[in-house]
Amino acid sequence: MKEEIILREATFNPKVKTYIFFVVLFFLFTSVIGILLIPIWIFGLGQWMSGKFFKTLSCQITNKNLKFSKGLILHIEKTIPVENIQDLSFMGGPILRYFGLTVIKIETAGGGGGNHNQNMMSMLGINDAESFKTDILLQREKVINEKNNLAIPSSSSSSDTQLLMDIKNELIEIKNKMKG
Repeated sequence: MKEEIILREATFNPKVKTYIFFVVLFFLFTSVIGILLIPIWIFGLGQWMSGKFFKTLSCQITNKNLKFSKGLILHIEKTIPVENIQDLSFMGGPILRYFGLTVIKIETAGGGGGNHNQNMMSMLGINDAESFKTDILLQREKVINEKNNLAIPSSSSSSDTQLLMDIKNELIEIKNKMKG
């Protein structure tokens, strides 16, 4: 079994700290108890917690997996085998655009009928997100191709070759009949 090698480590935009600060501030404004906490949040606690949260952000592409961790109070670590990644998309609204941030949403295979959010992961504020997405997809393709090449026998028998030739000839014959 090959050892895991880090291919790329993501860097995060420092504006994530400001974004988190304002998102939490918004939620404090919308709750009764939160209104009491707004001065504490604005005058120190918010900046400190946003900075601490930013320091917990980590994302790596390895030769086998995509690893991501985040969180201050509720720490989340996810390791996703790259061959299980089904979809990578960008998400952004006017507020994210204002801060110059994007969110990469990753959807994975599996989960069978359970909660759909278990099969999703979001990464906020990765610098050069388009390039990072491309690197994930390239590594996914490489891993899938390596697995498929191992599954295919290296030597094919003459009967297999003959069968493929017969199929090819039949397809050519059908194609010619459709033209005529």
